[in-house]
Amino acid sequence: MSRFDGFVPGRHQLDAFGAGGFRFAGMSHRGSVLALPGGIRIWPVARFSEITPATLQPVLDEAESIDFLLIGTGADIAFIPHDWRALLRERGITVEGMATGAAARTYNVLVAEERRVAAALIAVD
Repeated sequence: MSRFDGFVPGRHQLDAFGAGGFRFAGMSHRGSVLALPGGIRIWPVARFSEITPATLQPVLDEAESIDFLLIGTGADIAFIPHDWRALLRERGITVEGMATGAAARTYNVLVAEERRVAAALIAVD
C-alpha cells in the first residue's frame, strides 16, 4: 500500500479508518482528510476546535458539486456552529456533524448511491 502524498483525484470510498488515519484508493494517510467530489486531500485539522471557515474553503471551492457535507467531529459528536451552517447553506450545502466513524460509514453509503456528498473527517485512534 502506498503512502498518500497530499491529493488523489477522483471520488473514492474509504476502505478503513482509525489508528489515527484513513485508507482509500490503495493508499493510507495518518491524519485528517477532506473527501470531496474532486478528490481526497490532507486536511490540517486534528481536533474540532481547529475547524474554521478557512479550513472549510476547499469544500466551498467545490460547492457546486456538493449537496451534503458530513463533518466527522472526532471520537465524540460536536455541535456545528450556526455561522458554519449559514456559510454552507449560502452555497447550497446542508451540513451534518457526527462522530468520525459514523461520518465515514455514511459517506461510503452516499458515495455508493452516487449522491453529491463530501466529508471533512478528523482522524481518530
